[in-house]
Amino acid sequence: MDVILLIKAAVMGIVEGLTEFLPVSSTGHLILTGSLLGMTDAKSKVFDIAIQSGAILAVLIVYWARIREALGGITNSAKQQRFVLNIAIGFLPAGIVGLTVYKAIKAHLFNAPVVAGAFIVGALIILWAEKRAEPVARVQTVDDMTALDALKVGLVQCVGMIPGTSRSGATIIGGMLLGLSRKAATDFSFFLAIPTLISAGGYSLWKERHALSMADLPMFAVGFIVSFLAAWACVRWLLRYVATHNFVPFAWYRIAFGIVVLATWVTGTVIWAD
Repeated sequence: MDVILLIKAAVMGIVEGLTEFLPVSSTGHLILTGSLLGMTDAKSKVFDIAIQSGAILAVLIVYWARIREALGGITNSAKQQRFVLNIAIGFLPAGIVGLTVYKAIKAHLFNAPVVAGAFIVGALIILWAEKRAEPVARVQTVDDMTALDALKVGLVQCVGMIPGTSRSGATIIGGMLLGLSRKAATDFSFFLAIPTLISAGGYSLWKERHALSMADLPMFAVGFIVSFLAAWACVRWLLRYVATHNFVPFAWYRIAFGIVVLATWVTGTVIWAD
């Protein structure tokens, strides 16, 4: 068993778990960290996809009571039916875009200038959104959302496919701009992540299954477990954070990280081509 490889897997799991649900883009962080650790081959790319499952499991556990309530009432509760339907509607745009143009996005947008630009532009949007006079939110909880609200957030989620943008950042900030409270936008972003990341990860793993073998199981297991633990801690922390704080610190972090991305590209420290 390669202990060094397991340590690298744990580091990648921490990065995935901490960045998947924060508005900072896990993609850029995984590319940078993977390159610095020498994890850039085809198997490593499959690994990056697989450890998302750990992060998703964390969301399922944190929100399990709400998910169980929805599943239990899907046949006899209008409230739970509306909740499940809104998740499905919100997922639909990303599902369509993912099947039709994501291959082109990977081919043309996975490069340092795009990633850095997305980090910085996203930061400026967050700063603008937080600086404006905050109106009274029209939607206080996810149960107050209409199908149109869900569709709008789902369309915004598609912007998160641009590397460096951040799926969670797009849905949380976009949701707030669309009239959702900070709490409702954050909750819906997490709920929307479940079908989005499961379907994207499952599809990618199936396509790349030829690159996997039983010998890789320890590395994948370590990455999955560490990603789960980091994401569980991160989601619980973020839910407490949004109750009393804004996202301005994340905006400044995004600007700093965007500069780091450009520096690694210019100096050749990291190869950012897909």
